[in-house]
Amino acid sequence: MTPEELKARTKKFAADTIRFARSLPGDDATRVMRKQLVRCASSVGANYRSACLAKSGPDMINKLKTVEEESDESKYWFELLVDSDTIPASAIAVLHKEADELFRIMTASIATLRKRQK
Repeated sequence: MTPEELKARTKKFAADTIRFARSLPGDDATRVMRKQLVRCASSVGANYRSACLAKSGPDMINKLKTVEEESDESKYWFELLVDSDTIPASAIAVLHKEADELFRIMTASIATLRKRQK
């Protein structure tokens, strides 16, 4: 996957998550989870774009670590929405899977960059 394709994929993930978040109930607890979910899901793409502009290998690794963390946090909020009986697991299955795949891509990219630096 090229950097441009991954930029588009992370942006789509953010947009899909925002559309999903708009469908959530409006109670206080869900509003908190919605806000956190939208923040971290949109941060995945924004930070990936930043990583593409990194000035060095170590800089890129640091930026990709942020993408890795934000994709993992997205998974957490999706899981919490299910575990708190706010939504059924089927409602977030595709988004959760995408967050996991993005997490795995970033983890592999970080490992590859670290090997190249040695």
